[in-house]
Amino acid sequence: MKTLPAPSTPRHPSQDGHAEGVSNDEFRAAMSRLAAGVVLVTAREPGLDPDDPSAPAGEDVGMTATSFLSVSLDPPLVMVSLREGSRMDDLLAEQPMWAVSVLAESQRHIAGRFAMKGRISDRLLFEDIPYVRGERSGAPLVGGALAALECRTEQTVRAGDHTLVIGRVLTASVPGGDGAPLAYFRGRYRQLG
Repeated sequence: MKTLPAPSTPRHPSQDGHAEGVSNDEFRAAMSRLAAGVVLVTAREPGLDPDDPSAPAGEDVGMTATSFLSVSLDPPLVMVSLREGSRMDDLLAEQPMWAVSVLAESQRHIAGRFAMKGRISDRLLFEDIPYVRGERSGAPLVGGALAALECRTEQTVRAGDHTLVIGRVLTASVPGGDGAPLAYFRGRYRQLG
């Protein structure tokens, strides 16, 4: 896995500390007008000691993401943006295998559950959600999702307060391919149409 440094650009701070005078609120308002698909990114945290069967087992970790996109067809690459220092960012820095479930509009509750701040343990969040384990990643793939991908990290890039994780797609399926997608627009989950 290769990590590239963040590009250095000259900054001309404004009163709020941002280059060229754009404030957090202005940027957030502008970007809220960009509709995005909603995915659940998952990974399996390794156990404390894989050689000791009595050691605590690993835990499933999940997070809702709207910054997810296709990067390349050949090879098949995708990218997800993770808040720096988040649990998923820390886990994917160590664990190169992860998965993505593209959520259907009927799965708004799943998106909300894994996007909560100060949430309960991930183990409890997965408790009543139907899923299967990915054959390659071991990560949960949500039942009823429109598409499911298993990935291996190829590269990470630091970008401001986020880490861009580029993954090679190892498996792809469309178990619920005929449903409508869950979208995120102007700070809320939405249905298309």
